[in-house]
Formats: sequence, C-alpha cells, structure tokens
Amino acid sequence: MTDISRDDRRCALQVLYQLDLLDDPDVDSVIRSLEDGPFPAEVRARGAELAVQAWSGREELDRLVSPCSPDWPTHRQPVIDRNILRISLHEITKVGTPGNRSINGAVELAKEYGTEKSPAFINAVLDRIWKTTLEEGPPGDHA
Repeated sequence: MTDISRDDRRCALQVLYQLDLLDDPDVDSVIRSLEDGPFPAEVRARGAELAVQAWSGREELDRLVSPCSPDWPTHRQPVIDRNILRISLHEITKVGTPGNRSINGAVELAKEYGTEKSPAFINAVLDRIWKTTLEEGPPGDHA
C-alpha cells in the first residue's frame, strides 16, 4: 500500500474507532461492518489493512505522540483524534507516505469527523513529531 486515498483513510478510521471502543474486539467482525458502507470492496480492503496495521503498532505510535502532547496524553484524547494520529503516523513511518501528504490527509479527516479543535490539534502534534523526530531519518526507523 503506497498511495492512500481519502476514502482509504475514512474506512481505516471507522475500523480503528470500533477497535478502540470495544473491550475485546473481533477484528473480522469490525471489518465486516464496513460492508454496509458506501465504499467499494477494494477501498474497504485497503482501509481495513491500514487500520489493522496501525492498530497493531498503536503502542509505538502512541509513544511518538506522548512527548508532543504532554497535556493531552493518548488516553485523554478524543477517540477520533488519537486514531487519526495513529493512521497518519503509521503512514509516515511504515508505508512511506510523505509527511506533508499524510499530515494534510489527517487534518482533512479531523475537519470531517473531529471536533472544532481537532484539525488544529492534529496538525500541531503531527507537525511537531515530523519536525523533531521523523524528519531526521527515513520512514520506518522511528516507530
């Protein structure tokens, strides 16, 4: 997966949201829940793959966020915001999506699904991580 679309990110966010809220999530059931949505099968598959990969690496991704958001640790962030951060950081560190493209996609998701303050929060945290940690080396070396 190299070119991630807005719809791929939307599907991934739907999956991550459910995984994050359920105590013992059945990943396959969560992914099947996308079948009732408006996206074609190939978009659902790419979004689900992105979500599952980000979910499996969430602890590492959350550690990248912690120093850049000391007043809002991951467990205090709105579910939407923390999962948008996870998607974007996974894209940058594992998929190889350019930082500016991934951050822009994350801010767009935040505008669509987050609170009024979400886009600014997402942008600030990702920009800080990018400039202080990720920009120093190639993707994949940091998460």
